[in-house]
Amino acid sequence: MEQEAMETLYERPRSLNDLDTIWCPGCGHGVTTRLIAEVIDELGIRETVIGVIGVGCYSTAMYDKYFNFDAYLALHGRAPAVATGIKRMQPDKIAFTYQGDGDLAAEGFAEIIHTAARGENITVIMANNAVFAETGGHMTPTSVIGQRTQTSPAGRDPKVHGQPLHVAEMLAALPITAYVSRVSAHNPNHVDFAKMSIKKAFENQINGAGFSYVEIISTCPSNWRTTPMGAIDWVEREMLMNYSLGELKRRM
Repeated sequence: MEQEAMETLYERPRSLNDLDTIWCPGCGHGVTTRLIAEVIDELGIRETVIGVIGVGCYSTAMYDKYFNFDAYLALHGRAPAVATGIKRMQPDKIAFTYQGDGDLAAEGFAEIIHTAARGENITVIMANNAVFAETGGHMTPTSVIGQRTQTSPAGRDPKVHGQPLHVAEMLAALPITAYVSRVSAHNPNHVDFAKMSIKKAFENQINGAGFSYVEIISTCPSNWRTTPMGAIDWVEREMLMNYSLGELKRRM
């Protein structure tokens, strides 16, 4: 019997190595890693891009295993400073950071604010799962009101712990930032928009537009103490009720 011709519809991006992921089932880091790799391939920048990876459960997997391009591991919270140094010394390179909400909004909040205020021509991507996932799931600045974590077992109380930080809105308010968006990766429709937003952020840097930031609402079933499907429900019920999606700023 003659074998039918097969058409390849989907394949692994060249910017990703051929490895199984180590992340928990339902974790959002796998999806966002793939999206970044696809965008880099589509823009043809794999030979010039340099990733700067923050500290979290994604760290070692990204900077020396999964990404098939140059990447560095930064000190906790300091990825924007490292990316700034790379971009200033080698302006022909495309520098981006990948950070979690603990890394960027807690340890690194001063770094991100001043990097954005200077209008550095880099791309920053933050995965927001509202917990310090690597260290057992304690509260971060983006944990929502009422969220139970290792350090807020009765739920986040604004009288005790303060209000959650809305990083995207704060960065969008700075007059010099070029592009700020918040997206999600919890279902196919949102994944498509997330990829489009990541691509715009890289294109801005290629075109010299200035500082771009993409916040990705991400899932963490293990530290949310739920199933992968339960995590998707929690995103829709809690995260999206507190963090609105869309392009907050797009300077033409």
